[in-house]
Amino acid sequence: MNRIVVMVILTLVLAGCTREPSPGKTATPGYLDYTQRDDTLGGGVKLIPISTPKGTFHVWTKRVGNNPKIKVLLLHGGPGATHEYFEAFDSYFPAAEIEYYYYDQLGSAFSDQPTDADLWEFPRFVEEVEQVRQALNLDRENFYLLGHSWGGILAMEYALKYQQHLAGLVISNMMASIPAYNEYAQRVLMPAMDQTALAEIKQIEAKGEFDKPRYMELLIPNHYVNHVLRMPADQWPDPVNRAFMRLNRAIYVLMQGPSELGASGKLVNWDRTADLGRITVPTLVIGAQHDTMDPKHMEWMAGAVGKGRFLYCPNGSHMAMYDDQKTYFAGLVQFIHDVNAGRF
Repeated sequence: MNRIVVMVILTLVLAGCTREPSPGKTATPGYLDYTQRDDTLGGGVKLIPISTPKGTFHVWTKRVGNNPKIKVLLLHGGPGATHEYFEAFDSYFPAAEIEYYYYDQLGSAFSDQPTDADLWEFPRFVEEVEQVRQALNLDRENFYLLGHSWGGILAMEYALKYQQHLAGLVISNMMASIPAYNEYAQRVLMPAMDQTALAEIKQIEAKGEFDKPRYMELLIPNHYVNHVLRMPADQWPDPVNRAFMRLNRAIYVLMQGPSELGASGKLVNWDRTADLGRITVPTLVIGAQHDTMDPKHMEWMAGAVGKGRFLYCPNGSHMAMYDDQKTYFAGLVQFIHDVNAGRF
């Protein structure tokens, strides 16, 4: 091979190695290099000890990716669901070189499941998240907290106490007030339902027969496929089905209440609308047109926090990461990279 050809090849190789990352991307050539990580043996899985007033328990986490500048901790909904429905993130975050952590909250399927009802209180959940943060070595230079549904409530509560540790906050498909959510369900969602089906649903609820098969037979076509996940129920993605199948109903009913048309448990009076202005870290609020949550309220939330942005999913519902997936992830990835690059 002559010297000129060799020089041309070397020039092309060096150009490829030093090329600037494309807009919205971070320069992380070691994204899949886990050799220096302390969780490599388990494929990114860590069981983290959590101290509580009722003793020490363990919660399950799993890291995907390797980016020292961007680390996203995912807070699932429920309460009592699992990380599994976040598996859609596998289709988008690795390509964006975002490091992210699946995490089953205490009481959820992959974590310990104590039965003491005193554990299911806001302050204890917040301290759990803080202990997870410390164990995973997340800090204000790289720590993004994303909460969906109930996880959005938990993310807001965490930010109100510990936002000094956050680089960014994402509140996905959650309002800042359960009373406002219940009012929206009464004013907008229920009147739009088939009224014969709604009347029967209310009769079942009045009798407390929430475990009756007929309850879900009515809710799935009249509520779930319209406002929870806008796909035929027999086409719901496997991660969603697994998360619903593993739901810890003891926690869910205690916190949310047994009805699927509003909240009536410990969450019933939760309201942080007056406190959103105290959240000053960059914040993305994600809302969807067909959500169980009021999209206009969620747009208002983005203006109420100190540094907010609203992502609207026009075709989405409560699980907008599935039924308006491209809109959801394009806006989410852009937000994270904008904050990381100082463009927010």
